[in-house]
Amino acid sequence: MFTILFGGASYEHEISIVSAIALKKVLKSPLGFVFLDAEGRFWQIEAEHMRSDYFADGGYKKATRLRLTEGGFEKPGLLGARKLEVGTIVNLVHGAQGEDGTIPSLLDFHRIPYIGPRKEASCVSFNKWLTKLYAEGCGVATLEWQLLRSDGPRELTLDLPVIVKPLRLGSSIGVSVVREPRQLDYALDVAFEFDDEVLIEPFVEGIEEYNVAGCRAGESWIFGRIEKPAKKEFLDFEQKYLDFARTEEVAEAEIDESLKEALKESFRKLYAHTFEGALIRCDFFVASGEIYVNEINPIPGSMANYLFDDFEGVLKRLAGHLPRPRAITPDYAYIRQVQSAKGPKLR
Repeated sequence: MFTILFGGASYEHEISIVSAIALKKVLKSPLGFVFLDAEGRFWQIEAEHMRSDYFADGGYKKATRLRLTEGGFEKPGLLGARKLEVGTIVNLVHGAQGEDGTIPSLLDFHRIPYIGPRKEASCVSFNKWLTKLYAEGCGVATLEWQLLRSDGPRELTLDLPVIVKPLRLGSSIGVSVVREPRQLDYALDVAFEFDDEVLIEPFVEGIEEYNVAGCRAGESWIFGRIEKPAKKEFLDFEQKYLDFARTEEVAEAEIDESLKEALKESFRKLYAHTFEGALIRCDFFVASGEIYVNEINPIPGSMANYLFDDFEGVLKRLAGHLPRPRAITPDYAYIRQVQSAKGPKLR
């Protein structure tokens, strides 16, 4: 059994709802749904209520409220709290909370099995600057970059055109392409509405982009079809928002086998052990035969289900190979040793 955890307090709250509704259409296994509202409350959502208007109109507030407990969630009852059967949680909380390490930390603390990025993976993928440093350490190239703060100077060190991105935000929210100097201040103002730091990269005309989704289950690598997204200049928020609702299959990119393998090898380097337990999507640029990572999506929209022939089978295989935290049981030997030396009245 899988339980989809979605919602959260982020700019991508609604995208998470759309993704959860998409997975309801795709998965045939017994499913549960837990909604995390913007106030940090958990709600059990019945399958028949998985509609966008149910959340937009506040209907979820009539659902059963849940609370986290060891191993899962519990709900109130006349005879006391009762444990809710959740199976394996699928973390589908996009953006802040779901992808910044908050939800993974809560699930780890309560010993709840889940598919999704762990704390370290969340940290390096949520912050675009840390993603750059991480990728370089993994041996995967990145485009040049510059970091600007809202309280600092607005001087570019890169040649125009450039693309301006909030540092800790996905879905192209607050992203602008700057082609002329007069456009820079406005683009920075827009980005700083969402974050106090922005990442600036060269905007390369005609660059090829490819998306690679997959995971490692035990010793086996599982890849979906490599996608070449159709776009005009870059995917804006509306395009990505609609894209997250996709459930239909996507055709394999028409590229030669050497490029396919090179993209997969770059994916393996980035996934490594850091993203163990997660199904991720890495977006790559290709220019002059060189592969650059654009971003790592630790919780891709609709879990990139449309790139896999047997998406449900992938989740089941991944659920069978989740990382297990090391159990630490204090034996109090040190305290007993000190007590023995100092006497029983040790404070």
